[in-house]
Amino acid sequence: KCRTGPLDIVFVIDSSRSVRPFEFETMRRFMMDIINSLDVGPNATRVGVIQYSSQVQNIFSLKTFFTRADMEKAINSIIPLAQGTMTGLAIQYAMNVAFTTQEGARPLHKKIPRIAIIVTDGRPQDRVTEVATQARNAGIEIYAVGIQRADMNSLRAMASPPLEEHVFLVESFELIQQFGKQFQDKLCGADMCVEQEHGCQHTCVSTPGSFYCECNPGYRLNMDGKTCSPIDACADGRHGCQHQCVSARGSYSCRCRTGYYLSQDKRSCTMIDYCSFGNHSCQHECVSIPNGHYCRCRSGFTLQPDGRSCGATDLCNGVDHGCEFKCVSMEGSYRCVCPEGQQLQADGKACSKCGAGHVDLVMVIDGSKSVRPQNFELVKQFVNRIVDLLEVSPHGTRVGLGPYSSRVRTEFPLNKYHSTDEIKKAVMEVEYMEKGTMTGLALKHMVEHSFSELEGARPLSHNVPRIGLIFTDGRSQDDISEWARRAKESGIVMFAVGVGKAVEEELRAIASEPVEQHFSYSADFTTMTHLIENFKLNICPEEGKGETEIRSPCECEALVQFQTNTVAILQSLTEKNILWAHSLAQMTARLEDLEKQIANKK
Repeated sequence: KCRTGPLDIVFVIDSSRSVRPFEFETMRRFMMDIINSLDVGPNATRVGVIQYSSQVQNIFSLKTFFTRADMEKAINSIIPLAQGTMTGLAIQYAMNVAFTTQEGARPLHKKIPRIAIIVTDGRPQDRVTEVATQARNAGIEIYAVGIQRADMNSLRAMASPPLEEHVFLVESFELIQQFGKQFQDKLCGADMCVEQEHGCQHTCVSTPGSFYCECNPGYRLNMDGKTCSPIDACADGRHGCQHQCVSARGSYSCRCRTGYYLSQDKRSCTMIDYCSFGNHSCQHECVSIPNGHYCRCRSGFTLQPDGRSCGATDLCNGVDHGCEFKCVSMEGSYRCVCPEGQQLQADGKACSKCGAGHVDLVMVIDGSKSVRPQNFELVKQFVNRIVDLLEVSPHGTRVGLGPYSSRVRTEFPLNKYHSTDEIKKAVMEVEYMEKGTMTGLALKHMVEHSFSELEGARPLSHNVPRIGLIFTDGRSQDDISEWARRAKESGIVMFAVGVGKAVEEELRAIASEPVEQHFSYSADFTTMTHLIENFKLNICPEEGKGETEIRSPCECEALVQFQTNTVAILQSLTEKNILWAHSLAQMTARLEDLEKQIANKK
């Protein structure tokens, strides 16, 4: 057998009407004799067969069969076409179809010879010279075998050079089998892998007159054409491993990180559920993590030092409860409550806003040098806490703001913004002013400008309360008495809020009556949030009952309030009785006068 190396051989068999049936049988035996001499297989010699007459028919391609038995069965089942002799068409098909990689031909760079064996008994009925030249230029080595009536010139036009080694003329079909034995010697030459030092690291593959090197599976041939390197199957990034790809001899496997196991798809990883082992001893909940687990307690409980058991906690002290007024702890939970007369809102945290009445509120805040930038930010947060108490709208509460130092500016008037969010955003963008503390000038600006209808204050005839709030941290550098008086005389309800070095005497002079309800003081900027509640209680009317803080009717404050209310009611009734008695006396006197007048007339 011929074992000099793999070949890609395609038999191109003439089955025109001039080939009689018994003659075609000798062509079948000719093909099988040659195939039996070859070492056939996917990595050895591959064989294909096409027949032609006026058309071309593919019997089997280079990739169809890899055993002699399958090939022989297919060859024996050929039914001759018995038409014309279109040899050029057959060569065109061999070049464009039969010898393509799609049909099983090995790539040209592997240097595996591509051999076409054309067997014909007559003159071609189409042109063969040009198409044969194209086929040879495409790397196909053509052997032309003519029988009986074959045209020698056509054979020579088809065959590859040298012609004496590629053109054969057999006198009769009976002699073709004997010729086949001679033809085998043409295909089989010396084994170049044996005859010379090939230098291949893995495998040497012999070809007619030459050889090439191949690598074992899992390796690739290096640029020198002889040595081999392992293929890193993970390097192209197409492995699909979720965690790690491990390369091994041209293949790969997926591996998971510690704490995970490989899923059934052999690519994705699943975390090990350590809690499912049943030995965690957690009192409430077990939570699995890579490399282990930890215990977790339900809401309202804290994990004890042993890391397993849980204890109830005072959630009001342990969490950011967000209650606006007061947080009340319960077992495993908490609830928010509001001051008496205020209703808990739908969020369960905030208390009712000033929804029953609307006001025009102007706040004038001290931005002098003594306040300092970080404290000025706290002042802006204080202002926004007040804004949160209000229901801001064009027809509801309106808010204006003006910072002051040695001068006063209107940051935004009463008619500028119509929603809480707009106002709060504008407040946080107010810039620190520095310099002096001209509180008197700020009061003047409030009276003359801030509460003007031009800047959005509603006319006095609408009876919308006007509320002014002065925020300061020190003694005024100008006189405040005149403009504090004018502000109150013009109908503005004045609130004075002082922090740090603010002077109580000045605060009281600014505040409306009763003074105790209209001025507030905090020693430090960080502790002034309690002033907000005082301000709210004084500007917000009482609203309906809700979730409220319960007060004992026996508390001193409640008794004093009850006594005051009772005295006021009794005094009102007494005054009404006195007026009624006086009216009765006047009517009696008039009746007496009328009686005297009537008597005198008689």
